[in-house]
Amino acid sequence: MNFNRRDWVVLLLALLLAFSIWLIHNLSLRYNDYLNASVIAVCNIDGHSETSANRCEVMARCRTTGYNVLKYNRKAKHGSKKVAFSPAVMKHDRDDIYYVTSADLQEYAHLIYGDNVTVEYFVSDTLFFRFPYQDSKKVPVSIVSSLSFRPQYMSYGELTCVPDSVVIYGERKKLESVSRVYTAPVKHSDLNEDVRGLVDLEKIRGVRMSVSEVHYSLDVTRFVALSGRKRVIPVNVPAGKDMIVFPSYVDVTWNCVFPMNEDKTSDMEIVADYNDFVRSLSGKCVVKPSALPAGVISCQVSPEVVDCVLEEL
Repeated sequence: MNFNRRDWVVLLLALLLAFSIWLIHNLSLRYNDYLNASVIAVCNIDGHSETSANRCEVMARCRTTGYNVLKYNRKAKHGSKKVAFSPAVMKHDRDDIYYVTSADLQEYAHLIYGDNVTVEYFVSDTLFFRFPYQDSKKVPVSIVSSLSFRPQYMSYGELTCVPDSVVIYGERKKLESVSRVYTAPVKHSDLNEDVRGLVDLEKIRGVRMSVSEVHYSLDVTRFVALSGRKRVIPVNVPAGKDMIVFPSYVDVTWNCVFPMNEDKTSDMEIVADYNDFVRSLSGKCVVKPSALPAGVISCQVSPEVVDCVLEEL
């Protein structure tokens, strides 16, 4: 055989190409093999850290491509994968130790090994994770909102959220500075119907929350405005005394649900409370409705503040 240098180069390239095709073909075939994975558990358990302080080795009999076999064996040596478990499958063992059984691991197989791996069965029986205890406290949720309504429409009640409080976790010093948590802005304009939705809670550095979002709701109704003039009635005045108010009549505007089947504003009283007068340093008192009848959403009084004079009888 008389090969020159160029022939040898061509031969070597042909062999390299053949080897590459053979390798790619074999790596693309599916094989049964035992794959290892290192898992750090993430779980929202009341009173405990969200992330486990330890990692567990998971072994399973899997069917996947040769490429994935090489990839997962390499990953098992160099890193761990965080897997979010539901609190329902994380069972309590003792103190801050929780465990997951192999039966529950099956639904998390795609998170551990990926979507291109079929797990036939888990060799690892039970995984034990330690979730350290963590300081916590319950704080209210405040809704940040920007709302506007179509003419002749208004809110019927307050903008509320469920849950209206959350449990926060973190270092004690950090928790002491947090008195409430806030939502992301809830923005709606030109409202003419009830609104419902989900809104995220604003994150606080170094603090974990029991939930990351809340449901909010607001009832919206069409209204009709009625106006009238009412006498201010003093209330809670002790025996032997009389409280005189100036002015004795005020203008009132009522916002009522539309359609209004019956006008109940005539039965509503506008009062000046003697107890408010006693606490006042200026001898003035804020007047307000005694109660809002059904169908009356709100009322505005003008003037809102009256002068009061106390007389002995």
